[in-house]
This record gives sequence, C-alpha cells and structure tokens, in this order.
Amino acid sequence: MNGGEPAVPIGHIRVGAYRIPTDAPESDGTFAWDATTLVVVQFQAGNVHALGYTYADRSTAVLIQDAFAPLIEGRNVFDAAAIRNDCARATRNIGSRGVAAMALAAVDAALWDARAKLLDIALVDVFGAVRANVAIYGSGGFTSYDDAQLCAQLGGWAESGIGRVKMKVGRQPAADAARVATARKAIGADCALFVDANGAYTRAQALALAEDFNAEGVTWFEEPVSSDDREGLAAIRSGVPSGMEIAAGEYGYDAWHFRHLLQAQSVDVLQADVTRCGVHGFLAAASLCEAHGLQLSAHCAPSLHVALGCALGVVRHLEYFHDHARIERLLFDGAPQPIDGVLAADRTRPGFGLEFKSRDAERYAL
Repeated sequence: MNGGEPAVPIGHIRVGAYRIPTDAPESDGTFAWDATTLVVVQFQAGNVHALGYTYADRSTAVLIQDAFAPLIEGRNVFDAAAIRNDCARATRNIGSRGVAAMALAAVDAALWDARAKLLDIALVDVFGAVRANVAIYGSGGFTSYDDAQLCAQLGGWAESGIGRVKMKVGRQPAADAARVATARKAIGADCALFVDANGAYTRAQALALAEDFNAEGVTWFEEPVSSDDREGLAAIRSGVPSGMEIAAGEYGYDAWHFRHLLQAQSVDVLQADVTRCGVHGFLAAASLCEAHGLQLSAHCAPSLHVALGCALGVVRHLEYFHDHARIERLLFDGAPQPIDGVLAADRTRPGFGLEFKSRDAERYAL
C-alpha cells in the first residue's frame, strides 16, 4: 500500500438487474425500445457501502456474478488497478468490449465510490474540482415522438433554463428537416439545438441534411454515420457548414477507440460514457482530448458523470438523457437535479453521493 493506508477487504458482491419501462415508446435512427435495464453492483468495504451501476443487459449482471465476483471478493479495495486488470483478463476469450466492458465499468464505479467513501469525501474531491457545476444539455426528442411530444419536451427544457437540447434523427431521413424546423420553433432562437443520428445516415445523406440542419441553427451533429466509420466521420466533418461540430465516441469501451477517433480527426468533440468505459476509461479519454486540444462531452448517466464533469477541465457538458435522468430520480437518493442548465456536485455526500432505493427497485427486478 502507498501512503500507509490499511488493507480494506471487499465483502460479498451483490448484483441486481432491473428492467424499467419507459414512460412512452422511444426510438432513434436505428433502434427502438420500451424499457431500459439497469445493472447495479454493491458491496461492503470496511464500514462503507459501495455502489456502481451501468445501463446494459441482464447478461451483464450474470457476467459480474459468475466471472468477476470470485476475483474481487476479499481483495483490498485500494488495489483497484490490479482488480480491474484481473477482471479484464478474465474476459479475454469472450471479448473485452460490449457486455464485458460494461460489467467492468459497473465494478470500476463501485471501486471508486468505495475509496472516496473510505476517505469520507465526495468523488469530485478525490480528483480536485475545477468548477462547482457543469453545463448539461437536455437529450431526448425521440423519433417515436409526434410533434406535440417533441415540442413539449424540448421546449420545456429550454423554458427551464437549459440552454442546449438534443433530438434524435435518422428514422425517416426525408422528414428530418421538417422535424428539426419544428423543434427550432419550440425552443426559440436562443437555445442551442443538437441532432443525433445514431449512425443512421449514409455519408451523402448526412452531408445533404447538414445543410438543412444548418438553416435551423444546428451546431452539433452526433454520429451522422457509424462511429466505426472513422473515415466517413472525418469526411463529413470536413464537409459540413462552418460552425457545425461532429461528435462521436459514446460506444468507446476503451482508450484504443478514443485514440483511433482522434487520430483519424473524426470529431470536433469526443464523447465518453462511464457506464461503458468506466471511470478509468473516462479519465483516459480526457487525457487524450487534452493532448489533442479537443473537448470531451459525457454521454448519458448524468448522476455518474457530475463529479468528473466538475473535476476535469476538458469536459464541456453532460448529457441529461431523459430516460436515465428519470430512472436515477426514481431509484437513487442523491440524484442531482438541474438548476439553470447546470448540475452541481454535492460535496456533502461521500463518493458518488448516491444511495440505491432497493425496495423501490424490487418491482423491476429481473
């Protein structure tokens, strides 16, 4: 141990998977869903209760329980790097990305939560804050919404003081220009408008629609094509109107993915998601952004990203995703609430500052 800290063994790993129905049908350019699965990891370490989670599939919980728990239980919670490496090696023959990465991300979050709680400080103070709060953008505007739902959601965020909102596009490309114009009328001229295609367009479609979107003041074009098409993203980035930024990276499970996007000059703003790459991966993404002179935006799971958003200078904003914000308000005490378009880290609560409402979650258990 460095610093003379005593060994603190990790107790029994408890994993739960919970399927929470959406409040309305949701879809984007390439996928539709009516529920979201939350996977929660909990354990005792000394006198603290550690908590981590991810948004994934039930199979993620099975992997944590079967493959990771035997490697973690009884280990010193301060040996997090070694624990993470051992769990990563255990996924070699099943693939280290996707489900495996999200399982490790939930464990990684719980390890960070435990260490901060053992120090009796908020996670932001483990790193050191650079700001008291971090800007957010309201995210939803699903392609399953009719115009009334679209306008009510995005317009409501704008009226509440959130200065940036994002909508989904790509399900019906021929109708997207009109939907974006409708959204612009709902939010007014002063609110920034973002669009997210989730990789639904061809390169030619993306470049053509960028002109239509630009006419409505769209400044952020997320995943116009798949994030695996780094050359396509780079080509679109060079071809969109001045002032429109290309964003991608939410499907980055490790530092290699982020590095490849940046080396290919595929994005103006990189995205990363703690529920997929872990806190460890998010810190790596931030370092890569700093080295490339770019900014980082946190994808979804706002309650997990607040501390990092307040601690890392390269973070521009967090995604206040409708589905996840609703779940976190429902099932976690301490979930931060937006005020005037920002989320603030609660430095009076140790760790991530969250407490899982186990009894409330029982009815969603898988």
